[in-house]
Amino acid sequence: MDSDSREITRMWRVYRTIHQMCRDRGYLIAAGDLNRTLEEFRTQFASGGKVDRTRMTFIVQKRQDPTSQMFVFFPEDVSVGVQPIKEYSRRMVQESVNNAIIVYRKKITSSATKSISEISGKFRIEIFQESNLLVNITEHELVPQHKVLTDEQKREILTRYRLKETQLPRIMHDDPVARYYGMVRGQVVQIIRPSETAGRYVTYRICM
Repeated sequence: MDSDSREITRMWRVYRTIHQMCRDRGYLIAAGDLNRTLEEFRTQFASGGKVDRTRMTFIVQKRQDPTSQMFVFFPEDVSVGVQPIKEYSRRMVQESVNNAIIVYRKKITSSATKSISEISGKFRIEIFQESNLLVNITEHELVPQHKVLTDEQKREILTRYRLKETQLPRIMHDDPVARYYGMVRGQVVQIIRPSETAGRYVTYRICM
């Protein structure tokens, strides 16, 4: 396989994982995007043997709240600087979208990271390196099933077990699975593991 074919295959895998991630966060994702074949991806997003990342940009909306939308951007630059961040934030303002994921190639500069931090009060922008999206971490056999609870479900759990938030075990916000689900501090995740005696073992963790 030549380098161009490897790059297209690589980005097809990234494309598939990021759409699975959006689906698992509760966004509406078309079956055609989840099941797009390599050849279909090549036809739509590759030209001259190269992937056109700007054409891969897409926007999704929450299944339960169509007003809650999120952009997913794929910068062309190998090292992402401030300019693309400014461009993305302008587009988010124009289309009234408060959330975004930036999938970068190799590096994001310190000035770009600072720019994202400065606008974090207005927008939530997450960053993922392409290499971290080649596989879906939640499909690994050693990763148990995770389910992020709603605020109401969280209250029910705390009431049922007569617990305070501080008594719950923790999951860090930069944990790979927490990042996959886009968890923020204070959210609670239900973790279901198989058990030889009980069939399954359920625990809860709070994001810190």
